[in-house]
Amino acid sequence: MTTTLLLAFALMLVLEGAMPFIAPAAWRETFRRLIQFSDGQIRFVGLTSMLIGLVLILIFS
Repeated sequence: MTTTLLLAFALMLVLEGAMPFIAPAAWRETFRRLIQFSDGQIRFVGLTSMLIGLVLILIFS
């Protein structure tokens, strides 16, 4: 179980690092827009992301 969690964390880091590596200007602009969101909008994006992740885990496990 620990190995699987560490592999999942490593994959997350690789995927999150791909955007700033491939397109740093687009990544910077995305964050510029993101800081203009209200707390509620950011929470909604986070909740949506978690729910999609959970659904994908249920589908593929």
